[in-house]
Amino acid sequence: MARRRNQKKQEETLVDLVEAKEQAQDFIGANQNLIFGGLVALVVLIGGFYAYRQFYQMPREQSAQEEMAQAQIQFARDSFALALTNPGGGNPGFLDIIENYGGTKAANVANFYAGVSYLNIGNYEIAIDYLKDFDEAGDVLGISKYGAIADAYGELQDFDSAISNYKKAVKAGENEFLESYYLKKLGMLYEKQGQFADAESSYEKIRAEYPDSPEARDIDKYIARASAKK
Repeated sequence: MARRRNQKKQEETLVDLVEAKEQAQDFIGANQNLIFGGLVALVVLIGGFYAYRQFYQMPREQSAQEEMAQAQIQFARDSFALALTNPGGGNPGFLDIIENYGGTKAANVANFYAGVSYLNIGNYEIAIDYLKDFDEAGDVLGISKYGAIADAYGELQDFDSAISNYKKAVKAGENEFLESYYLKKLGMLYEKQGQFADAESSYEKIRAEYPDSPEARDIDKYIARASAKK
């Protein structure tokens, strides 16, 4: 009796599979034009994306990087105003790269260069705007972005925002030199604000976590000073 029930279930399952196959074939037959059109559209979409990257985006990226080279040279020379708008030789400055090559990695990095340039020539609010537009990538530039924003806010006497961004700089990546550098600036700003316990904590972190950094060489005197004022 049990064997007949199992056989019946197997027959029913086989019937269901046959019906499902027939329904699938009927659906494909009735909608083959729609399905074929969808496949064609997918192929065109993939091919179009590849062509966009290969023949438009990548050449633009290369051109932007090549044209930005002279501005980077001026930046390295601390000629920040020239780097922004007129680096020489008919080459574009960072502002032109941002305007003409939007969406490229070069234009993104140009936002960082422009922000730091404006910081160094004393246009702090503009510096903050460009630095915020920079989508940080990597430890060095990621840390430096927030550190530069903090510096700009400090110059604007917005010390709460400066402290917030120094904290972000310390946490943005892994670079012993930059982390300890901004951690010390954070401690010094805490002292300026009368937050001596926070300052001492920042200094002690340098001693504990970055003992080989330049900031650690004389950090004991900073710790003692902050501790004495608590």
